[in-house]
Amino acid sequence: MGEILGRISGPADLKHLSEKELLLLAGEIREEMIRVISEIGGHFGGGLGVVELTIALHRHLDTSRDRIVWDVGHQAYPHKMLTGRLENLKTIRQWKGLAGFPKPEESVHDAFSAGHAGTSISAALGMAEARDLKGEKYHVVAVVGDGSLTAGMAMEALNQAGARKKNLLVILNDNEMSISENVGALSDYLARITSDPRWEGLRRRTEGLMREIPMIGEPMVRMAQVAHESVVGMLSKPGLLFEEMGFRYVGPIDGHDLPLLLQTIGNLKEQPGPILLHVLTVKGKGYPPAEKNPITFHGVTPFDIATGEIKKKPAGAPAYTKIFSQTMIELGHRFPDLFAITAAMPEGTGLVDFRKTFPERFVDVGIAEQHAVTLAGGMAAQGITPVVAIYSTFLQRAYDQLVHDICLQNLHVVFALDRGGLVGEDGPTHHGVFDIAYLRHIPNMVVMAPKDENELRHMLYTAVLHDGPIAVRYPRGEGQGVPLDKEFRSIPIGTAETLREGQDVCLLAYGSMVPVAMESAGLLRAEGIDAGVVNMRFAKPLDTSLLASVVKKYSHIVTMEEGVLKGGFGSAILEWLAMSDNLGKVNVRMVGIPDQYVDHGSPKILRASLGLTAPDVVKSLKEWLQTSSV
Repeated sequence: MGEILGRISGPADLKHLSEKELLLLAGEIREEMIRVISEIGGHFGGGLGVVELTIALHRHLDTSRDRIVWDVGHQAYPHKMLTGRLENLKTIRQWKGLAGFPKPEESVHDAFSAGHAGTSISAALGMAEARDLKGEKYHVVAVVGDGSLTAGMAMEALNQAGARKKNLLVILNDNEMSISENVGALSDYLARITSDPRWEGLRRRTEGLMREIPMIGEPMVRMAQVAHESVVGMLSKPGLLFEEMGFRYVGPIDGHDLPLLLQTIGNLKEQPGPILLHVLTVKGKGYPPAEKNPITFHGVTPFDIATGEIKKKPAGAPAYTKIFSQTMIELGHRFPDLFAITAAMPEGTGLVDFRKTFPERFVDVGIAEQHAVTLAGGMAAQGITPVVAIYSTFLQRAYDQLVHDICLQNLHVVFALDRGGLVGEDGPTHHGVFDIAYLRHIPNMVVMAPKDENELRHMLYTAVLHDGPIAVRYPRGEGQGVPLDKEFRSIPIGTAETLREGQDVCLLAYGSMVPVAMESAGLLRAEGIDAGVVNMRFAKPLDTSLLASVVKKYSHIVTMEEGVLKGGFGSAILEWLAMSDNLGKVNVRMVGIPDQYVDHGSPKILRASLGLTAPDVVKSLKEWLQTSSV
């Protein structure tokens, strides 16, 4: 750990450092981030890109009182290092360790929790409104990445903030990257203005002339660096969009020029009204492999510092995302009207190869999930078959579009929900545990989940053939390693399959819990308990014919799902039992996620903590079977 960084116990310590020491501190922060994250993994490139900006903000603000809202939160590692959590950086995203995102419960310096993009300006404006209503005095700053401006919510907030005229500083961290490459007209606009040679040429020539002035040349250069954006604005109009929305626009300035940042933020923090400061940064700054490959180094597993090579895990079964990727290409060849849509996640959802193979049948809408869903609806209305590939947690942002624009009109849109269930280290903002509940109660929607990667292929094929809205949810990580059928098979909608017959108890399992149910049944048999297993496959519609036979045969039923219990798959079984007058005929136990947000940690640890592993299920069921009776 660096000499200066080791002396920082909180942001107040920055106020006593010289400018030279602050410059050295920036290098030490990067060195420590690289050292720690290379060992444990975590979000990486975004934090390296905002080191100088973070130092400048904490130099001028008191975040025990002033509010900095980070959007998304990937950028906040240096912030955590400077706010008393340096020693715990090695625990970030690990069980009982630091969260990977800002977390107010963790520190008074974290103003707002943010795991999804596009929220910072809305939250910051809300804080400014509350401040003024209560007659308080403090600064409010939102740090938003340029990728987040593709989110409609961010533009709505800018529009409102400009109209309200509150004292608010929005810092646009422009690194031309979010997670994947930015897309859309706004991204193109920012790229045009920040690459305008007139801006850079004017700056270079002006600084050269000023430096030749004896005695006062260098101070004049520094003053010019703060003021030059006004002259450039007359040439390229870089802030026209934001000024039309009611903001005073400043920039673009070099986000790695710490003296310039210190002077600019110091000047702006006391100025009234909404201000947008446009800073240009490099994602992964200070670590060449991350600068060259910012997508890979957005979030990383452990890697070799010297080479930048990711430390490979032992080869296992193909990931569900990989199987989805391969299947989409096969289906693309078979169905010429198949169209793939994603929201800023072509790499994460596995659509990169589909994009290369069928570039005319692919679109990345940016961080705009609402638009993605309704765009798919428009396609479906005209006879195209769109597949919306999106993380379960991100589809939450398009709930109204699901209800109003897709299901109400019974349009054939396929939703491929990656990361269904517990995702691990990203924590409560990213666990895909609500999708079963928020999808299955919408009329016309079909909801299914595969027991393994082979069944995923057949479900995707089934979804493409289906006429109406249909969702396939599948987990993060490796599949079960089963052989893949060469030919696709359509699964009749709403049909389950019995995997194992039994006498004492029946395990009704959904999706990723089917392998757990099979393992549990084996352990129960060793304990003298004969357990049957059903792969339900569909949370909606249920296989009521098979359920009726289960009720006749078994006195005890267990539902198993890697999702919230309230409104989920188990609730669907209970509803059917009640509606069919079978509820009093069987004892029912539900295994799933209780009414709580699940913290961050490895999926293995999280499943054990929630009782979702086979040994935990067996222990719980043995106790239940001994005490329950119809």
